[in-house]
Amino acid sequence: MKAVAVRVRSVELFERPVTLRLPFRFGAATVTRCPQAFVRVEAEIGGRTLPGASAELMVPKWFDKNPALTHEQNFEQLREALRIARAAYLAADAPGSAWLLSDTAGEAAVAQGVARGLPRLAAQFGPAQLDKAVADAVLRAAGLGWCEGLRAGVLGDPWSARLTIASPSAVAVRHTVGLADRLGRDDPGPDPADGLPATLEDAVAAYGLRFFKLKLCGEVERDLERLGRIAALLARCAGSAWRVTLDGNETFADAAALGTFWRALAAAPALRGLLERTLLLEQPIARTRALAEPIAPLGLTLPVILDESDDHPEALERGLALGYRGISSKACKGLYRSLRSAARVAQDSQRLLLSGEDLTCQAGLAVQQDTLLAASLGITHVERNGHHYVDGFGVAPAAEAEVFAQRHPALYERRGGRARLAVHDGRLDLRDLHDPGFASAAQPDWASLQPIH
Repeated sequence: MKAVAVRVRSVELFERPVTLRLPFRFGAATVTRCPQAFVRVEAEIGGRTLPGASAELMVPKWFDKNPALTHEQNFEQLREALRIARAAYLAADAPGSAWLLSDTAGEAAVAQGVARGLPRLAAQFGPAQLDKAVADAVLRAAGLGWCEGLRAGVLGDPWSARLTIASPSAVAVRHTVGLADRLGRDDPGPDPADGLPATLEDAVAAYGLRFFKLKLCGEVERDLERLGRIAALLARCAGSAWRVTLDGNETFADAAALGTFWRALAAAPALRGLLERTLLLEQPIARTRALAEPIAPLGLTLPVILDESDDHPEALERGLALGYRGISSKACKGLYRSLRSAARVAQDSQRLLLSGEDLTCQAGLAVQQDTLLAASLGITHVERNGHHYVDGFGVAPAAEAEVFAQRHPALYERRGGRARLAVHDGRLDLRDLHDPGFASAAQPDWASLQPIH
């Protein structure tokens, strides 16, 4: 099947408030609430008009970590990125493939956002959401699911044909341990009334977890002390096969600061077991310096990958030249960015890594699309934390949550009267995400959402 020609006829932007059940601290930011963005398009394809949809949390202090900006100002940056993308995609007057639309209108939207003062990572947010919704419409027109559609080439991108696209039945969950998270059950702090896991120890027991993502604060002594406590807890509670990744979240100012941390970590006898089980270190250096100096001379014995620096198409190649060993897949940065990165990593799969990371993806469209994107590229464990920091579908109408639970009974379960992500034996069951469209046979309750004007 050849690429499907598409023209976007309408774009609607919405949001919904999300309140976290536990404070999520990463780097210098603590998040307790933020909106989730929703996009609905109508696309003209082969003489028919078909819908497409996407969703993503508008997390503050990730796209732009400028401490002078409030969280609300960060939200407005992402709303502006969405508005710019809407105008650019509607202005594309000639039908073309979904990827060509992204490569032209999407790149024009990014350039316009940067010209208006948005950081590139924030400017990418708008096209990334439009691209997912357009892909959803194209796949529905072709009658294919995400994995089948990639193999058939219906999106028209230049990378799918070079990849081995899996149709995954399951993926392992990599559980986030935020800087404000309680570790053991004896740690002081309130227990939420929802009955969901309140501590790392609770989460291990409830979900059968074996993979963990540990946030760093960038202060050597504090990080080593906390890593030691986490290692002791996992050794006691998580069996013998647990593995971790470390996330710097740009907390190290430069390569010298990273080198100081690495030497202290490697020299700590109590952390030797943890280091042996560490799979990678994610974006330790601030994006302003990460691609400006080599890290190869530091002599790190674990792979270091990029995340927040992935704000332009050449980020991975520049990183590889400096000693980085891979990059993250995140739908909020764009599905075509993930495909491009996967194709590059596949050229040297014994040395390079593509990891699956989270933007606190919420139950429904966001978690389904992001998870299937990563798993289809062969990623075997994906950071998932939306189900831990938010109770089920949050404030979404009960009827909306019920529709998603009915249409995707392997991915969700009903506990305590609410539909929630079903994590069993540390895994998510993806078998019912392969219907026509991009990973969803259900839709949000659009009438319950607030328009983004």
